Amino acid sequence: MKENLPAKPCGSIAFKLLGGVACLLSAILPAVAQEQPSLRDRADELYHRYEYANAAAVYVKLADSRKPRLHDLERLAECYRLMNDYESAENWYARVIQHAESGAGNLLAYGEVLKANGKYAEAKHQLEMYADRTGDKDAVALQLAGCDSAMRWMAHPTSHKLRNERSVNTQYAEFSVFPVGDKVAYAGEPDPLMDGQSRSGRTGNAYLRVYTADRGSDNGLKNGVVAEGHINSGDYHVGPVASPDGGRTLYVTRTHSGKPGGNEKEGKYRFRTHRLELYILTHTDGEWQSEPFAYNNVEAYSVGHAAFSPGGDTLYFASDMPGGHGKTDIWYCVQQADGSWGAPANCGPVINSAGDELFPNVGPDGSLYYSSDGFAGMGGLDVFKATGSGRAWDVPRNMRYPVNSAGDDFAYVVNFDSEAGIAGYLSSNRKGGVGNDDIYSFTFEKPKIIIILKGTTSDKATGERLPVTAVTLYDGSREIVAKKSSDGSGRFEFTLHPGQRYTVLGQKEGYHADSAKVTTEGVTKSDTLEVALLLAPVFKPGDTFELEDIYYDFDKHDIRPDAAVILDELVRTMRDNPTLKIELSSHTDSRGSAAYNMALSQRRAQSAVDYLVGRGIARDRMVAKGYGETRLVNRCADGVPCSVAEHQANRRTEVTVMAY
Repeated sequence: MKENLPAKPCGSIAFKLLGGVACLLSAILPAVAQEQPSLRDRADELYHRYEYANAAAVYVKLADSRKPRLHDLERLAECYRLMNDYESAENWYARVIQHAESGAGNLLAYGEVLKANGKYAEAKHQLEMYADRTGDKDAVALQLAGCDSAMRWMAHPTSHKLRNERSVNTQYAEFSVFPVGDKVAYAGEPDPLMDGQSRSGRTGNAYLRVYTADRGSDNGLKNGVVAEGHINSGDYHVGPVASPDGGRTLYVTRTHSGKPGGNEKEGKYRFRTHRLELYILTHTDGEWQSEPFAYNNVEAYSVGHAAFSPGGDTLYFASDMPGGHGKTDIWYCVQQADGSWGAPANCGPVINSAGDELFPNVGPDGSLYYSSDGFAGMGGLDVFKATGSGRAWDVPRNMRYPVNSAGDDFAYVVNFDSEAGIAGYLSSNRKGGVGNDDIYSFTFEKPKIIIILKGTTSDKATGERLPVTAVTLYDGSREIVAKKSSDGSGRFEFTLHPGQRYTVLGQKEGYHADSAKVTTEGVTKSDTLEVALLLAPVFKPGDTFELEDIYYDFDKHDIRPDAAVILDELVRTMRDNPTLKIELSSHTDSRGSAAYNMALSQRRAQSAVDYLVGRGIARDRMVAKGYGETRLVNRCADGVPCSVAEHQANRRTEVTVMAY
């Protein structure tokens, strides 16, 4: 229950508010007087001001040299990691670990970024290399176990179907839904540009407030607004909220706004620390009355994240109070005959670990759902389920994929439970969301129809079947649905949901990836769909393949968003094959003068190379070459009447392997 104390903010806002402290920045950087800052000084200053996007733009210029400094490459990778752009972070960490001066710590960071991208086999390799170089296998044992489990879970996902509640999610954080009738309450960051919004010194965003939203019959949310009245009184963070009696009594987590609990210092930075506490709001005679939870102790520890048993007679919460098993544990109090809460008791070592346990919720059947980073899991916080009560619990069970992801997954709450299935809400900062932490609704039900996707992976040059280590199924929002390898005969199979659009992507070292679009829209009965992926080998010098569907606006050389998607596949190929060197060429049709077409094609080829450099590929691995109209693929030379489609065939971007 704290804002973590690294020198820079990262991860989900929810996770930063756990473990005991909320931190307020009070000192930034020493001034540099009488000296013109260098480009690197400027980048470092932006980095320390948390302006990671601006810092990255400057670091890219520094990294675009024949011998880039390790410092600049590390900072670039770190900037993208802190912006939650793990794809770009992976590109730059791939450069970092190849640097002659790179230390073992970068292997660990690279492994964690690969995990964040769902690349668990690759992450496992980097973590094992870290263990070999340092001799500290214990430091990564839990992560390695999580990689093994994640690969199994992603190959065989559960039937949970998640939906991002985009009507209430924003570019900021929204999390921890608590349903009350046809409404819900949740925690969210207001727009910091709104009148009267104070900002957190660590995130630069407004302090959390409790929101309400309308809940539809399908559990969809809309009309999210900041809750009015006494519930949001507080100078700093307020939320999340829970109730034992349908909303008449509210237990609200908030940052203590009185005297700070202490001071923390990290290098040039100093922070005031404010712990979290629970407040109880009771609605009486049309007004809200407020009182502190009896076991708050803001001078020593934090208390927050209230949850109640189905009967309301047991209160569960998260705290780092003394007597726990790790950083933050799940605790409970039993209601006494006079209505007061008995002394807190720890839920015990079966539920709690040496890490953080947070965000408890109790289902209609009494099952405890909570999040932890102290057991083998897929990423940061994973959701676990346990049956029991008090201190007596069965071994918790990981909720697997897709409930859990490579990000932080937490605040899992069930509000509908029947023989047909269950429904509820989940919070996550996984890839593909709207903002930082997002709210997802979910359903879990037996499928009414079964749709199977059967596919093959083959060598495009020979046509022979090709076992591929990574076949990934994405939904229409580019979120991973499932991931597995094709077998020894190059076959794979996925189960699809009806009414969805998918992309399936095959990747293998030594080959350029191939993808295909699949849709189940309009499918009303059980069916089997088929797809064939053809991966082009890139390991033979002189081989040429076309980057299909790269288009430019008329008379322009700027990289359009649709072209960037295709070039990103080439970035991955270059990143995953670090010895590959290429010529990237652009070709025009014959319309226009030969000199003009030659110049235009050179600008387009150069723009494509510049794009790859900005995504982490060293410039000395690429040559930009414009051929104009000199290499037509058909009869459409000057003066020959041709169709639009025939001219389009000549307007292409190609890659030729120079060395591998």
